Formats: sequence, C-alpha cells, structure tokens
Amino acid sequence: MNLAKRLGVMHVFCIASGAMISSGIFVLPGLGYARAGPALVLSYLLAGLLAATGMLSTAELATAMPKAGSDYYFITRAMGPATGTVAGLFNWVSFSLKAAFALVGMGAVVALYVPLDARISGAALGVAFVVLNLVGVKEAARVQFALVAGLFGLMVVFVVRGMPVVSVERYIPFSPHGVPAVLATAGFVFVAYGGLLKIASVAEEVHTPGRTIPAGMILSLVVTAMFYALMVHVTVGVLPAEQLEGSVTPIADAALVFMGRRGQAALGIAAALAFLTTANAGIMTGSRYLLAMARDGMLPPVIGRVGGRFGTPFVAILVTGGLVILPLFVDLYVLVESASIGLILTNILANASVVMLRESRLQNYRPTFRAPLYPWLQVAGIIGFALLLVEMGVEAFLISSLLAVGGFCLYWFYGRARVQRESALLHILERITDRRLVGGSIERELKDIIRERDSIVLDRFDSLVEEATIVDVDASLDASELFRRVADALADRVDVPAADLGQLLLAREIETSTVIGDGLAIPHAIVPGKGVFAICLARSRAGFSFPEGDGPVYAAVVLIGTRDERNVHLRSLAAIAQIAQAPEFLTRWRAARGDQALRDLLLLGQRQRAPVGVPK
Repeated sequence: MNLAKRLGVMHVFCIASGAMISSGIFVLPGLGYARAGPALVLSYLLAGLLAATGMLSTAELATAMPKAGSDYYFITRAMGPATGTVAGLFNWVSFSLKAAFALVGMGAVVALYVPLDARISGAALGVAFVVLNLVGVKEAARVQFALVAGLFGLMVVFVVRGMPVVSVERYIPFSPHGVPAVLATAGFVFVAYGGLLKIASVAEEVHTPGRTIPAGMILSLVVTAMFYALMVHVTVGVLPAEQLEGSVTPIADAALVFMGRRGQAALGIAAALAFLTTANAGIMTGSRYLLAMARDGMLPPVIGRVGGRFGTPFVAILVTGGLVILPLFVDLYVLVESASIGLILTNILANASVVMLRESRLQNYRPTFRAPLYPWLQVAGIIGFALLLVEMGVEAFLISSLLAVGGFCLYWFYGRARVQRESALLHILERITDRRLVGGSIERELKDIIRERDSIVLDRFDSLVEEATIVDVDASLDASELFRRVADALADRVDVPAADLGQLLLAREIETSTVIGDGLAIPHAIVPGKGVFAICLARSRAGFSFPEGDGPVYAAVVLIGTRDERNVHLRSLAAIAQIAQAPEFLTRWRAARGDQALRDLLLLGQRQRAPVGVPK
C-alpha cells in the first residue's frame, strides 16, 4: 500500500529544521566547549559544511527514488542488500537515538521548573508523539510547522538581544586544545545536523518531490547553520568558561545573563519546542526505515503493515517509539556519540551511492536534481566524514562496528534467503568484467518509480512501444537492407508480405526523406486493412545510411499502420519528435543495453500526453 503524498516545501523545511534544531544547539554547546573551547564555533561550521555534501547527494538520490526508507532504499539499490541492511539499521538506530537525546533535553528543561524525574517526562512525551504519528503524517507535520515557527521566533530574539553584549575576551585563547580537538568536536556535534537527511525518509509522502525535496533541504541547512553559528557565538561570548563548560542548559544560562529570568524562561520554552520537534521528526522518519526494510523482505512483513484508516505504518511507528523511549536511561555521552556515528556513516554511504549510481550508467537513474561538482563533492565528503570518525576515537569505532555486524547478521540470517536484488554495483562489475551479472530488474524498478514520481498516465503510444519489435545491429546498413529486416520482423503483425512491406518503406523514403534530425529517422508506411498499427525500433551503433541523410542515422523508429489509424500515426510522430529533442537522447540510445532499454528511452521521454478520459 502506497503512502499518501501530502507534504509541501514548508513541510519539508519544518521537518528537517525541527529535526536538526534541538539538543544539538540547546545542550551540546556546553559539552562541546569542554572539548574544543571557543573554537567550538568552527566545529559547528565544519560539521555544517560536511553535512552539505551529504545533503546534496541525498537530495539527488531522493529525487531519483522518492521512496520511504531514504538512505536504506538508495544504498540497497546502489551497493546491494547487504550494505543496504547495515545502512538501514544505522539510520534507524541513529535517528531514534537522536529523538531519545531530544527527550533527554526536554526532561532537563522540565526539571528546571517542575520537580519531576526527567526520564519519566521524556517517556511520557515519547508516547504522545507515537500516538500523533499513528494518526497521520500530515497531522504530525502540521504540529511540526507550529512548533518550528515558535522556535525560530525565540531564536531570533536570543541572537538580536545577545550580540551587543558579546565579550571578545572570552574568545582568548581561541583553540586551547588544538586542531585535533576541533575536528573531534565537529564529529561530536555532527548530530546537530542529523535531521537534515531525515526528510528523505518521507520522500514518498512529498508532493512533486523533484522540486520540493531539494528546495526544502537546502533552505533548511542554510537557515539552521546560520542560527547555530550565531547562537554559539553569543553563548561563548557571554558566559564564563567555568560556567559554560559541561553545562546541559547553555543557551538558557546565556539568556539569563542578558535577558534576566524572563529571557531564561523564554529560551527554556524555545528549547522545549526544539526537543519536541526533534522527537516528533525522529519517530516520523525513523519508522520509515523499518517500513522500507519490511517491504524489501529484510524484516518480517508485519512490520511494514500500513493502517487503512490513517494510512500510516503503525507497527513500524510503535517499534521505533520503543527504541526512542528505552535509551532515556543511557549515559548522555554514549547516546550522543552513538547517534553521531550512525549519522556520519549514513552521509558517507549517501555520497558513495551517488558515485555508484552515476558510474553504473543505469539508463533509468534520472534524478530531477543533480548534486554539483561531481565527483569531487562526494569524494571530499567521504574523506571528511572518515576523518571525523578517526578523530572520535576507539569507542566510536567499536560502536560503529557493533552496528555494522548487527546489520550484516540481519541480512545473512534473515534477508539473504528472501531477497535477490540487483544493484548499481553489479552493473559496474558487469561492465568491467564483461560478464552477464544483471537481468534488468533495477532498470524496471527505476522506470516504475519515475512513472509514479512524475504521475505519468499511460496512453496508446506507451502500449505500442512496449510491444515494439526491435532491430539492433552493430554494423552499418543502407536503407534498403534496414527496411528488409524491418519488413521481415513486422510482416506477420501487419498481415502484409515482407517483400511488399519492404518496397512500401523504400518507396516512401525515395519520395520524401524521413530523416528528421541528426542521427534520427522516422520511416513510415500505410498498409491495407483496418485497425492495424505497429512500431519497430531500429538501432545501428555504426549508423544506417539513408539516401537523403547528411550523416549516419543511429535511431530509426519505423511506424506501420492502416489508414484508419492516421490519428495514432500523427500522435506517434509528434511524441517521437518531442522525446528526441532531449540533448542526451542519441547518446543514451547508442549506449542502451538491450531491447527493453531502447523501449524505456521512449517510454520515459519528455512529451505531451493525452489527457485522462480523452480517446487515445
């Protein structure tokens, strides 16, 4: 059962921003300051720059494959189900732990005003957000919108009031623990940007994802990174080092300095809003990883069940809610490091997936947004994230290793016997080794995704192309030999002797050339009878030679029909002409691997389609 498409640009912005702005800024500055000193500002900026590489790669992947499950779905299609399962487990655990981290922060805020155990209040809020997400993604997104609007308003007040009282002396010395500490702290605070990729996990529920997802993600990163830098700058500049170091309420403490008790209370409210948005987004997006893995057979089917009343994956939401609530009793540093490690590895795999998918030359990999500076952006991101992991130390390595082993065991003992899936990696290996390793299933899956993404309504031309006969040769042929082969292939379908059909095509070509552009011809002929129309797709890698052509013809789309099918003939001519206008059409045509790849070029090409309800 497909999920409803209800989310727009502002929903995307609010889910991503709300998922990012929480404990990462309202709790971490104090813990980060203890590690890096005033250079903490650089750690936040460095983490943001690295987050941009993963964000741009994920935006490309999400517009190519807007499906629930985000990175798990992409990575599985890029690198195979084993790597995908490990990534899915990393993502689910990381996003759930980030939500738990937010509930810890919320509990700390509540404890400032109400004598209540932080773990109890956090668990109660976790249950409330599970119930909200069970009701529906749009309802959860509406709550997210209201919370984020209030959050940004209070953050603006903090920055505007705090900038005039910043003391430059508090920045001396700037980096007391050296550059390695700045890098390590960047990895530690990277969890603050973790929510940025969360939106891709609900891509299946986004309206017009090709435009909405990149716009929402880019806007969210720019705005959030700006506020992070400004708020950390104010906090470091107004609090004494001994007070800031290790504080779990640094923003509220800073607000007390220049805004008094009311200001402290207002920023306490801002922190509460931030924690609520992150917890909500964590449950909303984390559950979609389980949904995607269950759909693929990597988890029991019951986990992927979608409720008929609200259209939400209720079992996945309940399981995710359990994982969010249980870690409330875990040490805070372990919680932060575990969430950060998973998010860093997710970004590494997202960058690697873009490289795999592009280098595989999959014809139906067609993102509507492409990450710039390929492949240097992805390579820089992978190296940068790897350095963060190294600087985080042995404990980080052990945590990531345990998660990786857990994901691989899940695949090996459960999913391996149930899932046989092609990946872009296999396509690359096939090209390198010149051995047959793939059967085209990933191309078919990508084709179906494009049709769903672009809301393509199939018409008569699509049916004709799916049934089209293929003539595919390596050598150069002249027009008469091409028409002879086409006639042999179509004679039975149009009920005309092959010799006569070949002569009809040749006579029509001599009368008026059917070459309509560089490398493309659309030969056609009218045959006796009624209700007959057929297409033949012909390709010569060396090029066909036509009498009136200025150069070789690599693509010949032959149309044969009876006189009563004239309207279909004209619409087919128009469709082919529109599709062939794409700059990359001939390049893709010559590189297409197999008969179905040739058909897919026409099936997925940009053209005007017959409106629904209009005779085709």
